Formats: sequence, structure tokens, C-alpha cells
Amino acid sequence: MHQRTADVIIVGGGVHGCAGAYELAKAGVKVALFEANYLSSGGSGRSAAGIRQHFGTEVNCRLAQYNVQCFTHLEEELGAELPLDYAQWGYMWVAYTDSCLDQLKKNVDLQNSLGTPSVIMTPGEVKAKWPYLRLDGIIGAAFCHQDGHINPQTMTIAYGRQAERLGATVKTHSPVERLLASGDKITGVVVNGEEWHADKVVLTAGPWSTPLAATVGVELPVSPERHNLLVTEQVEPFQCPMVLCLDDGAYFKQCPNGSFFLGRDDAGEPKTTESGNSWKFLEGVTKSVLSRIPVLSGVRVVRQWSGPYDNTPDHQAIIDWAPVEGLLINCGWSGHGLQFGPSGGRLIREMVTGQPTFVDIRRFRLARFAENDLFFEPAYI
Repeated sequence: MHQRTADVIIVGGGVHGCAGAYELAKAGVKVALFEANYLSSGGSGRSAAGIRQHFGTEVNCRLAQYNVQCFTHLEEELGAELPLDYAQWGYMWVAYTDSCLDQLKKNVDLQNSLGTPSVIMTPGEVKAKWPYLRLDGIIGAAFCHQDGHINPQTMTIAYGRQAERLGATVKTHSPVERLLASGDKITGVVVNGEEWHADKVVLTAGPWSTPLAATVGVELPVSPERHNLLVTEQVEPFQCPMVLCLDDGAYFKQCPNGSFFLGRDDAGEPKTTESGNSWKFLEGVTKSVLSRIPVLSGVRVVRQWSGPYDNTPDHQAIIDWAPVEGLLINCGWSGHGLQFGPSGGRLIREMVTGQPTFVDIRRFRLARFAENDLFFEPAYI
């Protein structure tokens, strides 16, 4: 087989793969990225694309702060050909039980201690700020005005295109068939029947990372779970923030173009990477969301899509070198990976080039599962 080489090969053209390629190319590393379909075709591009700093673990809070700092100038930095639609209309977690509200307060206390301006709001304060919301059963909420929305497709593509401009090789419709190793050391990948060799391979393929890692004997506790999203027609923007309801997991927000994203957690969705839509979700999410924001009654749904979470047992990412030397794992983000694109890309660059990481990420190590030292994120959806 014809052989080609790079310093680093990235497998997966989602936001972490593209951001990693950009960061490495910017640092002068010869990098090649392979995506089985098109950039943002997996979980990244099908994300609800909420940007939040509301987390309950210090490391996620610190990474989230960095992400928000980057988003304010990312469109200019990447020379994006299409708008990234970044909007800071806020993100609100709504509690219906004392236990949920207590956890939100703990999360906000942690965020405030790290400098994030989150607040706890009473139902009256919520009603005064967003009078169109129905507050039946709500006992309080956590809100951060710095949070908001970004376009998941254009952000991912902008990272990939800028990586190319900086010298990275970015190949779409190029599925990696397997990883290559000699002994306990990574040597490259096979893509479209062709060997590409590199001393380091970065696996950022979401739930597809699990079978690929297995080709060199690495077991990843990462499994897919399908999630659906509804998109409405465009209406006059009134800057509705992302609202997450902690009773049934329903969420909704308005995008800068005026359309609404509607979603809801559904434990009955299949554990698969295959996309697909169900009437059950359509009916359930519309009833749930309309009970919270009745002003949307009569607004038409224009499309429904689905994409996979890449879940780990503790709903935290794996960011670590694998037991096979030279193989870096970055996956398992469990539904909040899109917004961690900037910090994920930086971590890839720092780890690949041997620099200290800007945040202590030891809790994201792969070995925590074998050690039964799980690291749960209380602000997981």
C-alpha cells in the first residue's frame, strides 16, 4: 500500500478534531485530519449548541470560562467564511424540587468562587425578566448572562478551514478503517485502503472512537445514545435564553436568526450512532415545551434531526494518553462537548507538543474506570 506521513494524525472531523488540527497547525506541527463524512457531520453539527459555564466540578468550570473567553473573538480569529452566530442571551437551569435547587446553589457557589457571574433567581425574578415564561411548579433557577449560543456547523467548519489555511491536511469522506500499531506503539492509520503513518494519533471520533481504539487493543467505556432536536420557523427575535427544565429535561432557546431549538431528554432513545427521528419525540417535546413557553403556540416546526452523545459511565470526557504509546484519546463528552471545542483544541496541542496543560485534567484520565474512581458531573444533561 502507498504510504504517507504526518507528525500527527487526527481521526474525526467534529469540533475537537478540527480545533485540535487548527491549534497544532498554528504551532507549526504537520497534521492530517480524516473525517468519514463531512466536517461537523456527527455529534458536533447536530448539537443544540448551548454555551454554558454552569458546571458543578472545578475543572469543567475553568474549561468553560476559557471557552467563553475564546468565543467572543473566535469568528475573527478563524477568518470564518460564514457567521458563527455567537450570542450571549444567557442560559438558565430551572428547578422544580428542593434537592435540585440545593444542587444549583452549590454549583453557583463554586462558579462564583472561580469568578463566573452566575446567580440564583427566585420565580418572581424570572417572571419579571421573561414574562412570557410559564412558571408552574418552579421554585428557583440558576442563570448566567454570559452564556448563550453558537452555530455548531459553522464553528466546526471554520476551525477546519483555518487549519487547512495554516497547512493542515484535512480529508473528508475518508473513513479511517483501523489504527496501526507496532507492539505497544502507535504507527498510524489505514484510511480508504491507504496507510498513513505518524508517531502520534489523536482519536476525536465521538462514539465511533470505541471500535477504532479496539483495533489496537484499547478498550474505551464510551457508548452512543441518540438525542433529537426540533427546529422551528424563524420568528421575530426576542432573545429567549436557553432554558433547561430539571423535571423532565426539556430545553428550548431562540437562535440569532429567530428560530427556536426544542429538545428533551428521553431515556427510551436507542443507544446507537444511527440518526433517526420519532413521532414520540416530536409529540412529547412540543407538549413539554409549550407548557413552559405558550407564546410559541402556532409556530411551525420546519425540521427535526438527531445525533449521538458519546457517553461515559460518569458523563465526563476522557482526555488522556492510551496504554498504546502515541495514542491520545479525546472523546466521551456526554453531550456537552461542542462548547468545549476551544479548550479541547488547546489541550490537544499542549499534550501533543509536551507542554503542561493550562488546566489540571488528571480527573479525565482513562484509568479512572478501571480504578473505580469515577468523576461525576452534577450539571449533566
